[in-house]
Amino acid sequence: MAEDVLRLERLGKSYRTGTPAETRVLHDIDFALRHGEFVALMGPSGSGKSTLLNIVGLLDRPSSGRVLIDGVDTGTLDERALTMLRGRKIGFVFQSHLLLSAFTALENVMLPAVAERGFASAAIEARARALLRRVGLDAVADNLAPHMSGGQQQRVAVARALALSPELVLADEPTGNLDSHSADEVFALLRDINREQGTSFLLVTHNLDLARRCDRIVRVVDGRIVDGAR
Repeated sequence: MAEDVLRLERLGKSYRTGTPAETRVLHDIDFALRHGEFVALMGPSGSGKSTLLNIVGLLDRPSSGRVLIDGVDTGTLDERALTMLRGRKIGFVFQSHLLLSAFTALENVMLPAVAERGFASAAIEARARALLRRVGLDAVADNLAPHMSGGQQQRVAVARALALSPELVLADEPTGNLDSHSADEVFALLRDINREQGTSFLLVTHNLDLARRCDRIVRVVDGRIVDGAR
């Protein structure tokens, strides 16, 4: 296992490359995240945070530089291998929980494992139920997503992100749509999982109070890391 779960080396991203309208979004970013670290990523709107998160999550490729996930140079992988690596190593929690409204909490948490293996099983269901217990939602396991509060739905999304035991979770404004009490509960849950399981977190947030409770704050301005890189 590499010391860093994530390493970015001189990462750059441009759009409309080679045309008069070429736009450079990310500029020579160097950044590393250790196993077990809980890091906040902050910056104003348009600073490049979303682009950076998409590249880290292997949803987009950089124009230059390297992305290493647990020591694997992702630039050497084809799309199938990228998909497999993403499924094994990375979990996602979004600002909008993106639960399937026709599915129960349990079925939503089972989805990543069912998608990976192509079928449901007793073991997948048992894992999902254990995760719902961990996030305090075993009592609503059979509730449809629309019948839960916003805070409950986001906790289901956290459980879903952990379904395949990823080493890195990318959380994009996971408390942005919640009231202050629910936001604090969801953040505390992420922090507890980080400490108990050693899962690494990269958390995009505009909430400075929450960011200060992370191990480190990384600030992005105009596509450059200006503070907090290692």
